Amino acid sequence: MSVTLLITSGDGPGECEIAVAKVVERLRIEAEAQDIDLDAAVVEGRSGLLSATVSLDGAGSGAMASTWFGTIQWIAQSPLRPKHRRKNWFVGVHPVDAPPTMPTLDPNDVSLSTLRAGGPGGQHQNTTDSAVRAVHVPTGLAVVARSERSQHRNKARALERLQVLLTLRTVKDIEAHDRSRNRLHHQLERGNPVRVFSGAQFREIR
Repeated sequence: MSVTLLITSGDGPGECEIAVAKVVERLRIEAEAQDIDLDAAVVEGRSGLLSATVSLDGAGSGAMASTWFGTIQWIAQSPLRPKHRRKNWFVGVHPVDAPPTMPTLDPNDVSLSTLRAGGPGGQHQNTTDSAVRAVHVPTGLAVVARSERSQHRNKARALERLQVLLTLRTVKDIEAHDRSRNRLHHQLERGNPVRVFSGAQFREIR
């Protein structure tokens, strides 16, 4: 089982960036203890990490991840501004879907049929069943290729057009995924933490 988490400092100050880095390190420790593989892609900030996308893979990864969903509170004197009165810093941890990957059209997923090709009249009228209709069964995407006189070439053209349609569909899914992920950066609730840590050692107290 694989789970992907977005850990974000939201619009918080540098102290929240430090907290994100501490959360990632704590996740690494927990994952290693539970024999769970962890991969992280991070966005560097000026003081720590603006955000991190963490992938957990292995038995128990879902249960482990669920203990982090929500707001994480770090109670500590600011390491950046020693005289700052604020001591509570918050980061958000959200489950996210993995982004779609660009597809490769599998011919086994395509239903092909032939039909009579239309065209101009007279001696150029195509009277053979050379047109090809191709349907990508998993998505329902369909095209008809009739511009070539050869059924073989129409089949190849239909498959090419299906690949284009499938790619465009996936691009739209990726754009929607990115918009959804961007919204998560602004959904940090500063309160009701699911886990609370304290001090420079990031010791869990609740």
